[in-house]
Amino acid sequence: MSSEQHPQSDQVAETEPAGTLVVVPDSPSSPSSGDAVEAPYAAPEDVLARIEAVDNRFVDRELSWLRFNERVLELAEDPTLPLLERARFLAIFASNLDEFFMVRVAGLKRRIATGLAVRAASGMMPREVLEAIWQRAGELSQRHARVFRDEIVPALDTQGIVLVRWADLERDEQKACKRLFKERVFPVLTPLAVDPAHPFPYISGLSLNLAVLIRNPKTGKEHFARVKVPSNFDRFVPLGNARFVPLEDVIGEHLGRLFPGMEVLEFHTFRVTRNEDVEVEEDDAENLLAALEKELLRRKFGPPVRLEVDQSISAPVLELLVSELDINEQEVFRLPGPLDLRGLHSIADLPREDLKYRSFVPITHPRLAEVESAAPVDVFKALRRRDVLLHHPYDSFATSVQRFIEQAAADPHVLAIKQTLYRTSGDSPIIDALIDAAEAGKQVLVLVEIKARFDEQANIRWARKLEQAGCHVVYGLVGLKTHCKLAMVVRDEGEQVGIRRYTHIGTGNYNPKTSRMYEDLGLLTTDEVIGEDVAHLFNNLSGWSRKATYDQLLVAPDFVRSGLVEQIHAEIAHHRAGRPAGIRIKANSIVDEQVIDALYLASCEGVPVELLVRGICALRPGVPGLSDNIKVRSILGRFLEHSRVFGFEGGGEPTAWIGSADMMHRNLDRRVEVLVRLPEQSRDEVRALLDLAFDGDTQAWILGPDARWTRNDGARHLQETLIERQRGRRATS
Repeated sequence: MSSEQHPQSDQVAETEPAGTLVVVPDSPSSPSSGDAVEAPYAAPEDVLARIEAVDNRFVDRELSWLRFNERVLELAEDPTLPLLERARFLAIFASNLDEFFMVRVAGLKRRIATGLAVRAASGMMPREVLEAIWQRAGELSQRHARVFRDEIVPALDTQGIVLVRWADLERDEQKACKRLFKERVFPVLTPLAVDPAHPFPYISGLSLNLAVLIRNPKTGKEHFARVKVPSNFDRFVPLGNARFVPLEDVIGEHLGRLFPGMEVLEFHTFRVTRNEDVEVEEDDAENLLAALEKELLRRKFGPPVRLEVDQSISAPVLELLVSELDINEQEVFRLPGPLDLRGLHSIADLPREDLKYRSFVPITHPRLAEVESAAPVDVFKALRRRDVLLHHPYDSFATSVQRFIEQAAADPHVLAIKQTLYRTSGDSPIIDALIDAAEAGKQVLVLVEIKARFDEQANIRWARKLEQAGCHVVYGLVGLKTHCKLAMVVRDEGEQVGIRRYTHIGTGNYNPKTSRMYEDLGLLTTDEVIGEDVAHLFNNLSGWSRKATYDQLLVAPDFVRSGLVEQIHAEIAHHRAGRPAGIRIKANSIVDEQVIDALYLASCEGVPVELLVRGICALRPGVPGLSDNIKVRSILGRFLEHSRVFGFEGGGEPTAWIGSADMMHRNLDRRVEVLVRLPEQSRDEVRALLDLAFDGDTQAWILGPDARWTRNDGARHLQETLIERQRGRRATS
């Protein structure tokens, strides 16, 4: 299960060490926006001391993540949104919380169990964080269930979409369900009894199950049995006329067929969440695939971290589950059924366009198709005229990035294609194009990150398929995930021009499916300096080259943190000198303590700081004497805000960067990430986008110094405004 399958999901794997204020010195090896600064900024000791004195200046990242998922839940509660979209946000909330427990909560429990329970930067011990999570997650889960039962189900009913329980079925519907059970469901089911000859069965993570209590009428002896609800059937069984019943209700009413001759006394649904994090030793890189495949098998047997049960469950059955699963009472979530509302995606997919967002079809970027025609876009010709800054999903991925790779594969003048792949779709045209290129004799280098969480198995398959086609496949650097989004095409353009590099650097994965749901930016360019930088980086990743410095890139783990802190310091120096200064950052998460402290320092020195954070924010804005000049907002909607942008006023010579890195420890220390400094025209486009996002009239959640988010009443929604602009562009083209 990839969390990048659904809008408003969030990757949740992170280890948070305790943080102290560290002032990163200016780095002569990284590009800087501070070229006009006469001398490096030196932070005053009294200001540093004032910042360090604020013990609670970092919000706990786990609790901040729960507040992020609460914002997703608020979208489901919003009566102004289309009804089926509200149902989808309920499903997304459920998926998000599943992954949070599988990774984050599991990690906390593992650290406690192994004695590595160090205090977090927030000042909380893992045990304190865990107890706070159980409390808050329990409250949100109850609220989630109430919204479904009290708001979404009645509202769907008024629109002719009826979700019913077994007791509400009409007689002919019950007969139809009986036939379905007999002909299709019954042959699949496997009842597992528990007795001295049958130990308690293994309960797979995230599976929906029935806990059944049966009695032998001859002996009067009671027995427990488990029945797994099969996942290869519709979660909500269609009855016709837009009426649906949960599959577990159908199974539950026919348990007598599974236990003939026995009395079914009671049955209850339950669900277990397990630790599904994967750890692989990478000392022997040649055996990484084999080691990872072995670890993926182990993932299915991770220890439980949460037990969800129907609130009607009887005390003896619950006691048995708690005992056999070796789970504590705080990890038990008693909820009104039905459990596992991820299944609402199928309801949200119903063909009721009147209950969904108005359809939107991305269009070809105007610089890639100056004149609309039936002929395929010539990306190379367009890029020889000027760079193109893509903004997905408003700009079509298929006619830009995908076309770029496909055209390169078919072009006889292309000599080589180099690309990173972190996540891609199951039927990826990108993969097909790379295979075509290799089979046509081109040099193809593909860096496949097989440790991309929850996509490991798919990426192993891609890696082997690419190798079989003749591509050079590498797996990056030992100990680091390769998360950067890079593609480079090397083309021979004749004696007068020679070799030209065409480069794409983006903020999102090369995934045609998620490109329709994720907001991302990407630069297509023939800039020679950027092309040279990217070429060196690919050599670093595939060979023994160790070029550590770049002209137009910031590359983690070496220079993203230090480069950004240096530019924050440069803004302080500009402000002190009376020049224009300001910092604007758009990211998925801001957690890194050194970056946050640098932003606090900028605020203390009077530099205005604006942050647009979709997910986790460990910074507290608006704290007197610490962050008076920092404002933080969050935007959620039909698309997942995924791009990372870093803007600096630069004393009147502004710069903007885009890339793959969030301000998190994993991104800055344990991943290969890339930020690229945008050329002037693209920079101005990004600045205009940030102007709109930070406008006070744009709807957003505003973060307060108490780490709580409140929704403003802006008259304009960022995403809908951008959609309307694209529609207008289509109408006039």
